[in-house]
Amino acid sequence: MKNTYGVVVYEDLKEIVDPKHSCLIIWDVQTGLVDRIPDKEKLIGNLKSLKKSLHGKMPVIYTLITPIPKQFQSSWYLYTMMRRFNVKEISELPDFMAPGSKEREIPKALQPQDSDIVLDKPAGSIFIGTNFEYMMRGRAITSLIFTGIATEFGIESSARDASNRGFYPVVVSDCVSSWDKDAHERSLKNLDKIVIVTKSDEILKSIGQ
Repeated sequence: MKNTYGVVVYEDLKEIVDPKHSCLIIWDVQTGLVDRIPDKEKLIGNLKSLKKSLHGKMPVIYTLITPIPKQFQSSWYLYTMMRRFNVKEISELPDFMAPGSKEREIPKALQPQDSDIVLDKPAGSIFIGTNFEYMMRGRAITSLIFTGIATEFGIESSARDASNRGFYPVVVSDCVSSWDKDAHERSLKNLDKIVIVTKSDEILKSIGQ
């Protein structure tokens, strides 16, 4: 660890993921996405183990996809959703991740505990439309540990955004996934050049687990 001009700079993974200034993020692990990935059981097992080891040592935040009403969505969002669901009319779009729907639920094996935070968010970055950054600054969190679905969408967007805002972004490669294996692997390669990509056992080893 270095201290230059009053700025503390971490030098290795042990310092970066120190529970005193880290937060575990479980991104969009909802039934509607979990059921689409090919390595569902592996991801749930890895995430469950990591969370169990980190719970009580650092804050844990779950995110939930929470779309705003269609009449307030951007033109771009509606365009991309029509492409995703292969429909020609906005009225034909399904109520994706609607409150109360089964697809919105968090799998039983990964249910939040009382001390966990569940954060509704409307966009593909944890920083947009939420109080997340305000919460992290208030808790003096400097390192964000990202897990969940999907690697090439919200994980990559949020990790890049975190880097741009001065956080230490850590992507746990065996605790993220996607329904598109090629996109998942490309995303991890891209992220490895600009943020920290490591495995869950390396994180646990760094904190003495």
